[in-house]
Amino acid sequence: MSDRKVKPLVPLLKRKGSIFRTVKAVMWSFVGLRARGDYEQDVAQLNPLHILVVGLVGVFVFVGSLVLLATWVVGK
Repeated sequence: MSDRKVKPLVPLLKRKGSIFRTVKAVMWSFVGLRARGDYEQDVAQLNPLHILVVGLVGVFVFVGSLVLLATWVVGK
């Protein structure tokens, strides 16, 4: 065991990250590129519920656009 003291985190659902910052973090996650410092800030500041909702919306938009693209290509 180490003697490191862990700082208590802000309660998860009371974090006040902006929606723009949440969308930006989720989009970078879709691409797979994220700076370590930005990631650590996101973990400390963003609300996990917001990340989940934005991620699900992003997945639905991505899959929907792929379906529309496939039907458009097959239809021609």
